[in-house]
Amino acid sequence: MRIAVITLVAGRHRHLRLQQDGLAGNVLPPDHYVVVTMADPDAATVLTGRRPAADTVPLPVGTTGSLPLSAARNAGAARALAAGADLLVFLDVDCVPGPGLLARYARTAADGVLLCGTVAYLPPPPRGGYRLCDLPALAPPHPGRPVPGAHEVVRDGDHDLFWSLSFALTAATWRTVGGFCEDYTGYGGEDTDFARTAADRGVGLWWVGGAPAYHQHHPVSRPPVEHLDDILRNGATFRSRWGSWPMQGWLADFARLGLIVHDPRTDTWRRSRDGTGTAPKGEGPGRTGVGPVP
Repeated sequence: MRIAVITLVAGRHRHLRLQQDGLAGNVLPPDHYVVVTMADPDAATVLTGRRPAADTVPLPVGTTGSLPLSAARNAGAARALAAGADLLVFLDVDCVPGPGLLARYARTAADGVLLCGTVAYLPPPPRGGYRLCDLPALAPPHPGRPVPGAHEVVRDGDHDLFWSLSFALTAATWRTVGGFCEDYTGYGGEDTDFARTAADRGVGLWWVGGAPAYHQHHPVSRPPVEHLDDILRNGATFRSRWGSWPMQGWLADFARLGLIVHDPRTDTWRRSRDGTGTAPKGEGPGRTGVGPVP
């Protein structure tokens, strides 16, 4: 089985380097490491001369500045499939794979399912940065998702819990789902749409034990007020496609801050005219760099 790892990057170069180190130390290293750089030409220099060798795919960012996350994942998958990939493994740039992640995904892979491993949110790094050997002891897997045992697979998972921080699927399954909808740009909604499409096309979801990833710490806003316009736009796109709003926790938080209002007659959200608000800083699940909104 030819394994391709796909990650997206727009900054976060220190995180990218540690991910590359984690892949180099995997029991079963990837056959192809595809890094899609979104208006980030310096990323190729960061990766040069290190293992595993990276195949960089540059992708421009539109005038709005919103990252084309769906288009970037599709571009990475297209490059991997053109090179003969049998298994696509998507990792958020902040995620460091555990040493058995790729081997476990490969052993579990089956057509017709999405595979999701556990993710642990790490505390701030110590002076000098994280060491790969220390990561498993620094944080438990996130409790908002199933945590199977090392040799366990939980089948028939809830597609609404899918996240794109760490997941894998066969080439055939990717073609069945059809990739990510490129109507989404910027923060939020595209991974929820992907999982909904998968479910609609009969693709299951399995939670895979023994395939851990470790999410490197960085500050985030909770709720992510800097991405409010992206969330409103992408949420409206999701509603037009599926009949309901995603990211309802964030929407409720924005409403409590007076930033948005809901029109129940049309089931639409919009910015309030005079709403102002700030979000506390913290670390937790949510869009982190180019990762997902659970």
